[in-house]
Amino acid sequence: MTFNVRYPNPGDGPDVWTARRDLLASTVRRHAPDLMGTQELFYEQGQFIVEKLPDYAWFGLSRRGNQQDEHMGVFYRKDKLTLIDSGNFWLSPTAERAGSSAWGMSLPRMVTWGVFEVKPGGAKFLYYNTHFPHRAEDEAARRLCAKLIADRLSLYDEKMPVVLTGDFNAGAQGGAYETLTATLKDTWKDAAKRSEGGEGTFHGFKGKAGRARIDWILYRAPCRALSTEILTDHEGDRYPSDHFPVLSVFELP
Repeated sequence: MTFNVRYPNPGDGPDVWTARRDLLASTVRRHAPDLMGTQELFYEQGQFIVEKLPDYAWFGLSRRGNQQDEHMGVFYRKDKLTLIDSGNFWLSPTAERAGSSAWGMSLPRMVTWGVFEVKPGGAKFLYYNTHFPHRAEDEAARRLCAKLIADRLSLYDEKMPVVLTGDFNAGAQGGAYETLTATLKDTWKDAAKRSEGGEGTFHGFKGKAGRARIDWILYRAPCRALSTEILTDHEGDRYPSDHFPVLSVFELP
């Protein structure tokens, strides 16, 4: 699952974090992903999620390299997956320097990654989770972020299954999308089964998304995407976030 959880902004009125956090936790509980990459996650939100969902553990630094500000928090089912290795890098020419930024971006952007093994003693796979810059004028920066990720993934053995999730802040065409899908597949296009309805994933707490699918799950063989769906869970006019989460099911070798 990829899920932009919307940071705890006190200016969100009726959609403040405290008003929707139980719904967010229940949405994750209902769909029970083995692995979930989040964006806009603050430390307090991560701690709340694992308190409500004790089957999960989570890890990740903030974009400042500490526990303040947005995290690319990665959550995983402790009974389903073993975390073998993990880390973070920043989307800049100085990728190992915490909090680094470049290419005119207004904020540091980063990747939190993990190598997992399916229990017991099953397949291993590499997982990346990210959040690209959000402004219209960041198109060139998004492409450079995508190139940095693609270059890093090219260093791994082709037999290693790879999954990349994120809020890419761009529609699934051109620019960053073309850069990444030169070597990765898109579950929305390649899964054997997908949910019906529109492709939009950002809805601003309104429940009616625009046309752009900006939250993607990409992957590299030899894993196979069986299904993918955009989840629209809500209670009345309350939604767990201003983005719809996306859930894909994979078959690993």
